Amino acid sequence: MKTNQDKNIYIIGAGVSGLIAAQNLEQKGYAPTILEATGNIGGRVRTEIIDGWALDVGFQVLLDAYPMSKKYLNYAALDLQILTPGARIYTKNNSYVIGDPLRDSSLLLPTLFSSVGSILDKLKIFQLNLRLKHLPIATLFNGKETTTLAYLQHLGFSDKIINQFFKPFFSGIFLERELHTSSRMFEFIYKMFAEGFATLPKAGIGAIATQLAGELKTTQIQLNNEVRKLTTDFITMASGDQYPYDMCIVATDPSSFLEGYPVKHRWKACDTLYFSVPDTETPPPIIHLSAFPDTLINNIFYPTSVQDSPDPHHQLLSVTIVRKHSFSSEVLVIQVIGELEKYFSIKKAKFIKHYTLAAALPDLRSVSYEPNLELMAYADKILLCGDHTANGSLNAAMLSGERAAEHTLNYLGNH
Repeated sequence: MKTNQDKNIYIIGAGVSGLIAAQNLEQKGYAPTILEATGNIGGRVRTEIIDGWALDVGFQVLLDAYPMSKKYLNYAALDLQILTPGARIYTKNNSYVIGDPLRDSSLLLPTLFSSVGSILDKLKIFQLNLRLKHLPIATLFNGKETTTLAYLQHLGFSDKIINQFFKPFFSGIFLERELHTSSRMFEFIYKMFAEGFATLPKAGIGAIATQLAGELKTTQIQLNNEVRKLTTDFITMASGDQYPYDMCIVATDPSSFLEGYPVKHRWKACDTLYFSVPDTETPPPIIHLSAFPDTLINNIFYPTSVQDSPDPHHQLLSVTIVRKHSFSSEVLVIQVIGELEKYFSIKKAKFIKHYTLAAALPDLRSVSYEPNLELMAYADKILLCGDHTANGSLNAAMLSGERAAEHTLNYLGNH
């Protein structure tokens, strides 16, 4: 009689969804195999070390209020570093800090006296915080869905605070500049900010994947093992090897290898560039936003404000670009260095690395909290998972991995 460990369960993709699926399968006695095309685990949650600098492959933060990250991650072991709950906004006249004084009292006066929006706008932000804080997540995702921009306009926010705060701040989260993203997603992310903090693991965002993989005991992870074709009978590898299977979970974009897959996923893109800059004083851990309508730069952040620096005389600076452009990497670096000096007064920036992220987030017109089962159940023995089945967030990636494991267990139990 076959035991659980004799079942041939394959997971394609060693990103967060795949690692969560494997963890859940192990808990029921299974020993899945993860096939990863690249030489790294983590997918879009990855950190590289370049000349001692810890570079997240795409600047991102962990919202510690995410229900699924609280369930699966050991925050103490990650040594989470808390970012200031606000942002410094750069306009043509000055720069201003706006933030949540309920979580950091030092932000009260700067927020009240900043010229980013009126007092009424700031009161509305406070009211929105309180309202979303007390609404269940399920209620948010069952509510009426419109664009984030239409939602903010309906709430009566002025054009000034929309253009100078909401657009630059949420453009960096949603990776699109016009706030076309679903209002449900806005409410969810806003609620997570209101209930907790934006954080970064001390070792970089990739520590999340490292921790998840470290929890696995019987799962085999095969790196640099690309899937060329997936049918209901076999997994065919780039090497030509063929694997029969009892169940296959696809935890990556399957469009290049899944036979008959009809969906063309849309993705949001961005650029992340890293520089070292002279260390005049340790910067606070706050995100800096460009409210200039024509800048390439959307936001900048100093990762070494919360992480160790290999160079006592320099800080690490990340730059995120959401705007579409046609510049080569060399020209883009020159343009960004010019903008850093002109708009942020940052001089002598030394380029380290440029990441072009063509598939940084799924581009979803409608979102849900739970993964869409119709999107997940591709065939009897093939399940799809990933944040594209629900919403573009780490929380959704984890939840979809968990649900894929549950459906796998149900299928195997019935067969």
